[in-house]
Amino acid sequence: MRLEIDAVLFDIDGTLVDSTPAVERTWTTWASRHGLDPAEILAVCHGRRAEDTVSRFVPAHERAAAVAELEELELADLDEVVALPGARELLTRLPSDRWAAVTSGSQRLMRARLAAAELPVPAVLIAAEDVRTGKPDPEGYELAADRLGVPPSRCLVVEDAPAGIAAGLAAGARTLAVSTSHDRTHLGSADHVVADLRSVVIEPAGAGLAVTLRLD
Repeated sequence: MRLEIDAVLFDIDGTLVDSTPAVERTWTTWASRHGLDPAEILAVCHGRRAEDTVSRFVPAHERAAAVAELEELELADLDEVVALPGARELLTRLPSDRWAAVTSGSQRLMRARLAAAELPVPAVLIAAEDVRTGKPDPEGYELAADRLGVPPSRCLVVEDAPAGIAAGLAAGARTLAVSTSHDRTHLGSADHVVADLRSVVIEPAGAGLAVTLRLD
C-alpha cells in the first residue's frame, strides 16, 4: 500500500524505542513506595502522560511531587532502552523538516531515551509539559503539525497504543499502528496496522513524502 503525505508524526515509547522493561520496573518501584498495586497502574499507564496516570491514584496535593519522583526513577533506569526494529533506518533517511515526535513523556526523559537508543532527536518534539491535555486528546499532534507547517490531514501519525491512535484520529491525521506493545485486536481503530517499522518505507516524493506499507 502506498500513501502520499507531507509529514510523519511519531510516538516514541513503544513506537521508536523499546523501554518496556524500564517502564515496568520504575512504575513497580514507584507503586510499592506508595502502597499501590503495580498491575493496576501498568494496566492504564501506557501511552498516557505520567501526571494523568498519577492523578488516578494520588491525592491532588501530592501529584506534583509524585510525578517528579517517578521521573527521577525513570531517568536513573535507561538499561535495556533500545531502538525498535526498523526505527533507526527509517529516521535517518527522513528529511529533518518532515518529521516530529509527540510523546506522553517529558522532554528530559524522552531525549534521554532517544540518546540511549542511539536515535536522532527531532527538531520538533512535543512532550508532556508542552500540552495542556495529554493523549487521547489531539492537542499534541495538532501542535506538532503546526510547528512543521503542515495540516494534520496531510500527516501520518505512527503509534503503538490506543490512546495515541485516538489522538491522531481526533487531530484529523491518517494513522498507522505498530503492534509492538499491544495486540492487533486493540489497534483496530487505526487506518493501517503493521508489525513494526521494518514494514514501512518512506521516501521524498516531490514536495512531500511517499509511504509504502507492507501490510501483513
